[in-house]
Amino acid sequence: MAGTAPIPAEELRAVLGPVRAWLDDDAEQPPRSVVGAAVKTSARWMAQQVPGRSVEVRVPPHVAVQCIEGPRHTRGTPPNVVETDAATWLRLVSGRVTWADAVAAGKVTASGNRADLSALLPLRPLRQH
Repeated sequence: MAGTAPIPAEELRAVLGPVRAWLDDDAEQPPRSVVGAAVKTSARWMAQQVPGRSVEVRVPPHVAVQCIEGPRHTRGTPPNVVETDAATWLRLVSGRVTWADAVAAGKVTASGNRADLSALLPLRPLRQH
């Protein structure tokens, strides 16, 4: 995240607005660019809140970020990886699904002893929604 301007909470909320109806199953999926912006912004916002390089969060094909303090990963497959699809990620960050439910449903793969993001999700500025 070095060299990147911080993402304000207002920007995070604004970029998620256009995907809300889709996440609630009340609308068709928005264009890929809209979904991608919501995924990238939310993942990067989380990474700026819990900086570090011990966990890699992947939401293909949109973004991969490293976050959470701990042993730094430099080469090969990281020991702590979280991977999910765009819809599940956005439902997690907005509080529409819990971490435990998404993992139990097989919507999230989490490997490594630091890969439990339940304490971070939903993202703090979105918890009132």
